[in-house]
Amino acid sequence: MPRLVMKFGGTSVADIDRIRNAASKVKREIDAGYDVAVIVSAMSGKTNELVGWVRDASTKPGTNERSFYDAREYDSVVASGEQVTAGLMALCLQELGVDARSWLGWQVPVRTTSAHGVARITEIDTANLDAKFEQGVHAVIAGFQGLSDEGRITTLGRGGSDTTAVAFAAALGAERCDIYTDVDGVYTTDPRITKKARKLDRIAYEEMLELASLGAKVLQVRSVELAMAHKVRLAVRSSFSDEPGTLVCDEDEIMEANVISGVAFSRDEAKITMRHLADQPGVAASVFGPLADAGVNVDMIIQDISAEGFTDITFSCPVDQVAVAVKALEDGKAAGTLTYDDLETDEDVSKVSIVGIGMRSHAGIASKMFAALSAENVNIKVITTSEIKVSVLIDRRYLELAVQSLHDAFGLEKAG
Repeated sequence: MPRLVMKFGGTSVADIDRIRNAASKVKREIDAGYDVAVIVSAMSGKTNELVGWVRDASTKPGTNERSFYDAREYDSVVASGEQVTAGLMALCLQELGVDARSWLGWQVPVRTTSAHGVARITEIDTANLDAKFEQGVHAVIAGFQGLSDEGRITTLGRGGSDTTAVAFAAALGAERCDIYTDVDGVYTTDPRITKKARKLDRIAYEEMLELASLGAKVLQVRSVELAMAHKVRLAVRSSFSDEPGTLVCDEDEIMEANVISGVAFSRDEAKITMRHLADQPGVAASVFGPLADAGVNVDMIIQDISAEGFTDITFSCPVDQVAVAVKALEDGKAAGTLTYDDLETDEDVSKVSIVGIGMRSHAGIASKMFAALSAENVNIKVITTSEIKVSVLIDRRYLELAVQSLHDAFGLEKAG
């Protein structure tokens, strides 16, 4: 029988009624002739509660400081949220007459690296699942977790349940991986910004990867990367309606791609400029090495043309990392490994991007973008490009205006 992977996020399994609703969707696919593997997240809010318990348990007696907690025990506690949901989902399916059982990551097993809290899946042994499918038993699998070579429970970090679902779809040779969430698909931009936002029927892996990395919250970057690598067809669907969702697939499955598929944005960005650095080999490494060591997520970078042997470097990063970035640079200056005159920060900027595989074969896209922003008197501070993306950094107060004007300029409310 063909196989299907169905993943339900935290809002989709937030209580028993929602789990029953999700179970009914699973039964519908089983009745249509699929062997189904269901991947579940913890109930909405449960993971945060478990993390809070770990932190409370790790408080040093008589102080307000947190001790360095054992990451292995952190994973053991946090992974329990998905265990609860898996068992409840299996029970709800059984009530509907479906022969189903729950599986934890270690029972499958899902093999991972030993990086607790941010583990990576290395292998999924499907022999146990295959045997149960042959017996007509359907699987409910706890997402977000696996088993290290040391025999310890691991968790996969942000987006771990989506990643689990895609990995199982690849391992099982599934026809499709359906990601059920609280939205009904991928839109041309955030509908909260403009009512003209349109749900896409299909989007290419490359476009979805760019949108996810640029701020779109529908899918996590890791899961899209994995789907693209293994050619797993993803369908983003709503748990609360039966409307068709958005298929994330290979570019070859899209008959005629739009030039631009979407406008993405990241609201809380910051810009940091270093003035009057010596323009010599290794200057960029002396700047971005310490930033990397400090864990700063540097994004857009501009280095000005050298003047009299000196240059300026500007980069962007998340606004909540500004203090860490400034400290790393000031420490470098104090240690004599960095030389610059001034350090300027601007914490009131946002990033807006246009994405589309059609940009590969159409000229003038960047010019059209800049003209649309100019017409609204939106000043551009930084620009970066790739083969299918153009991103700009602008004052945050113009973010919604910029998104709306770009959406209109490229006619994204109309189907291609």
